[in-house]
Amino acid sequence: MPTPPPTPLTLSTPSAPAAPAPSIAPTSPFRRLDDLNARALLGGGADRIKKQHEGGKLTARERVDLLLDPGSFIEIGRLVVHRCADFGMDDQKIPGDGVVTGHGLVDGRKIFVFAQDFTVFGGSLSGAYAQKICKVMDLAIKVGAPVIGLNDSGGARIQEGVESLAGYADIFLRNTLASGVIPQISCIMGPCAGGAVYSPAITDFILMVEGTSYMFITGPDVIKAVTHEEVTKEDLGGASAHATKSGVCHLTSPDDKTCLAQTRALLSFLPSNNQENPPFKATEDDPLRDVPELDTMIPLEANRPYDVKDVVRAVVDEGYLFEVAEAYAANIVVGFARIGGRAVGVVANQPAILAGVLDIHSSMKAARFVRFCDCFNIPVVTFVDVPGFMPGTDQEYGGIIKHGAKLLFAFAEATVPKVTVILRKAYGGAYDVMASKHIRADVNFAFPMAEIAVMGPDGAVNIVRRSEIMKASDPDKTRTEFVADYRDKFANPYKAAELGFIDEVIYPRTLRARLHRSLEMLQDKRDSNPPRKHTNIPL
Repeated sequence: MPTPPPTPLTLSTPSAPAAPAPSIAPTSPFRRLDDLNARALLGGGADRIKKQHEGGKLTARERVDLLLDPGSFIEIGRLVVHRCADFGMDDQKIPGDGVVTGHGLVDGRKIFVFAQDFTVFGGSLSGAYAQKICKVMDLAIKVGAPVIGLNDSGGARIQEGVESLAGYADIFLRNTLASGVIPQISCIMGPCAGGAVYSPAITDFILMVEGTSYMFITGPDVIKAVTHEEVTKEDLGGASAHATKSGVCHLTSPDDKTCLAQTRALLSFLPSNNQENPPFKATEDDPLRDVPELDTMIPLEANRPYDVKDVVRAVVDEGYLFEVAEAYAANIVVGFARIGGRAVGVVANQPAILAGVLDIHSSMKAARFVRFCDCFNIPVVTFVDVPGFMPGTDQEYGGIIKHGAKLLFAFAEATVPKVTVILRKAYGGAYDVMASKHIRADVNFAFPMAEIAVMGPDGAVNIVRRSEIMKASDPDKTRTEFVADYRDKFANPYKAAELGFIDEVIYPRTLRARLHRSLEMLQDKRDSNPPRKHTNIPL
């Protein structure tokens, strides 16, 4: 059975923050600091904290305490206040101004965090608020540590006008500059609408809480006014909508506590920055063990489905796969695991869904994941069982050529260790795209039942032997003989092995050991791409 995500997190609800007990004389020079700290800790006040809890949400400070190792949080900018004097705002200044920022530890590793406080002005962003976020992002880039954003905000603070819009743009710039340098994770734990959604969209992973969070550019009221379409916030931009339909959300959770636990689990696979390797975690699971069940796990019939996740879990440490974007484009599986203690990114065609075919959504999903792994020195292990690309006018008009090329581009561009195993089918251009030897995969294995060809035997014979079948006295028998001949000559791994495109045809039971030995051999791999400003991936 898979083990739960590694995390020392205790999921108990912290008590609401309270003012520190007075311990010094009223005339003390520290009295003012005591008062300011107490006001900052109370945020929008006890009533708004109570309302936050009644809505099934934790406060910003409670979230930070659950995310970070106990006692490790160091706050930055607690006494910052907004600069707006219009609309009576000069009489409404709360220390911290609606966002909690600072740094702490997750499993002993340095992390920067900002948590938007919905109890203060609905979490709306001001110029000063944005500067606080920018400050921790700048520090994170300088010291090489991940940034976690806990989003719960009504959007731009209207009273500040363009200053709040400028604040968003300042954050977007830093998201972009930090991309590929430090991991960035966005937890959507309340509203996130309008321009505010672009910051999470630039980050590496987005997590959403079911029932209490939503993301959209324009809300239901605007949509109704412009298009006369009626839709609820949940259907438009809730966690389920973005996890299944848009692919914007990578992980969902039933509550704040689980979302923060998922974030800690995700961080356990990631390095702190692009100059480091992912954390190594020692395991008692023998990396060289045989997996006998693999010998019979994959059906010999090319059109018979099976769950590729069973194959992945059989060969990774403790059977634990941390899957991301599970509900979106489920015909491809992506996620993190460990083999011999080393973190790896897993990409696998899923024969149980649409026969594992590549289409627009699965190509984009996998391409984004592969590029993330390449940014942060995470080896990629690819499990191939793909009949090709999805046919149809919807796919062609939707740009399958362009989107399929994204996955090809991502695998070809990646310089991290790449190990590929062909489990069963690898047909046509999809064989090339799925981390083949020809696009710089380092080690390529195939199972004995693998079929590597331009297309399946039935389709191939219908094309190359059409006239002979039509002229035969017994077309069905002749066709069967041609299919068997084609399968013997081409629809197997041995021709590719003869040409050096497959390094070894292996017994399935030995796969875990082969993957471990390959990753061990590749741990000091050095590869690079030609010098340039940046690539021009087919967007």
